[in-house]
Amino acid sequence: MLLRAAVVLALCCTAALPLSAADRITGQPFATRSEVYAPHAMAATSHPLATQIALEVMRGGGSAMDAAIAANAALGLMEPTGNGIGGDLFAIVWDPATRRLHGYNGSGRSPRSLTLAEFRRRGLEDVPPHGPLPVTVPGTVDAWFALHERFGRRPMADNLAPAIRYAREGHPVHETIAHYWNRSVPLLSKWPGFAEQFTIDGRAPRTGETWRNPNLANTLSAIAEGGRDAFYKGDIARTIDAYFKANDGFLSYEDLAAHRGEWVEPVSTNYRGYDVWELPPNGQGIAALQILNLLEPHDLAGYGFGSPEHVHLFVEAKKLAFADRARWYADPDFHPAPVARLISKEYAAERGKLISMDRALREAQPGTPRQLDEGDTIYLTTADADGMMVSLIQSNYRGMGSGMAPPGLGFILQDRGEQFVLREDHPNGYAPGKRPFHTIIPAFVTKDGEPWLSYGVMGGAMQPQGHVQILLNLIDFGMNLQEAGDAPRIQHDGSTDPAGQAVAMSDGGEVDLESGFSYATVRALMGKGHSVRFAHGPYGGYQAIMANPHGGWIGASESRKDGHAAGY
Repeated sequence: MLLRAAVVLALCCTAALPLSAADRITGQPFATRSEVYAPHAMAATSHPLATQIALEVMRGGGSAMDAAIAANAALGLMEPTGNGIGGDLFAIVWDPATRRLHGYNGSGRSPRSLTLAEFRRRGLEDVPPHGPLPVTVPGTVDAWFALHERFGRRPMADNLAPAIRYAREGHPVHETIAHYWNRSVPLLSKWPGFAEQFTIDGRAPRTGETWRNPNLANTLSAIAEGGRDAFYKGDIARTIDAYFKANDGFLSYEDLAAHRGEWVEPVSTNYRGYDVWELPPNGQGIAALQILNLLEPHDLAGYGFGSPEHVHLFVEAKKLAFADRARWYADPDFHPAPVARLISKEYAAERGKLISMDRALREAQPGTPRQLDEGDTIYLTTADADGMMVSLIQSNYRGMGSGMAPPGLGFILQDRGEQFVLREDHPNGYAPGKRPFHTIIPAFVTKDGEPWLSYGVMGGAMQPQGHVQILLNLIDFGMNLQEAGDAPRIQHDGSTDPAGQAVAMSDGGEVDLESGFSYATVRALMGKGHSVRFAHGPYGGYQAIMANPHGGWIGASESRKDGHAAGY
């Protein structure tokens, strides 16, 4: 009897111990696998089949942009829990011909017939997360064609052909995608067209089960044949218009026909000799640059990864940057942000004085950069034999989006409009024909004018936090490309939000730490006044391609999801 009790106690104690994935003989103990090396081309996406498609396109003579478009089209089918042609797209492209970066903002605008007065008439204080009201014009298809016109080599029909084939013939659903799909079905099935087009007998497809979407195959075929206008001015647009008119919505044919994304100049800051590039607002990319500027004066390498100082400084810098994010980031056509000042070293030096090494900030007010004068996503990256690199991010927001799935089209419209604030006096306040605040951000890094890294980290407000942590891991802590993504992550939650009622942080928020941070660090953070907790799954999804100094490419992919990096 005593022996049995001892065995039970031993098993309980063993079950309480953290388990590592495997005992690797090289690299950091938390690394899940090695980096991927290839001499000619590389793709890193959130789905193995999409990665294969991207490589096949480049093997067939396509550019990195052709590969990115083909992979993105496939991901809209294979990972509808994070993206699709009902959403928006942003991209940064390194063009070896011009030897410079090009940025594209493919975000859509709010319906011109939907007014702030209509929300008030309905008694709403926030934009609903689902249904017809948060839907904005989807910008992805326009972005595909704009990017392809400048950087593509193969016909668009060839780029879309693999996704069309998989949509008709089917593909097995992967584990993490099946998990999120199952979570979405109960939330979204009440909206017209969702259950009919995105369930199997009213349920989500299970892991390994074959999924087909013939409606999406037909839609992509129409786009392949008729170009972007088939989506924005043809039968697809007319179907969307009729669907919203029949379901108390406002998105119209005229809204779709008027849509155009825009080329934008990426902006940067230098962090310890590396130029880090993001796109300017209406996205949140410059928050990563602000955080890096605040951290640069501190000896993070000396403190060490996972130390109390490392985590504390990161969280405090994030709080200050996100206070500005809530105040200044919005559609520049309505509220231009003082971007140059926000990402300057001088402004960071002023704001950095608010950081104490001993105590956590409970409140973080936005700064005065004018000097008194003035949800779920996919990320992919590709690189080809000629040196072109594409950093592309695309989303429906909140996983599968609004739930609004027009009949026969095989995709769901995004709910990005939920990010508007229903106040006239807020930079992100709702207005007709306005682009909402955007969370999805691609990133790029150059060194001495040469391309060094194309990468992204999916996951709402985690994205700029993830961008920064990857770079700290690479530059300050000496990790390789895969280790930088596998290392345990930090997420601070509770900053003032640009969306909703934008309630200001007053309690310091919450620090979420993944398994892998020591109890000594947790205890020290609590001593500084941080509220530390464990959260299940908000730490984002990572893909990256780095230029190999010996020639070719290095790839890495997120171990927390279904992603895959491969090359040839």
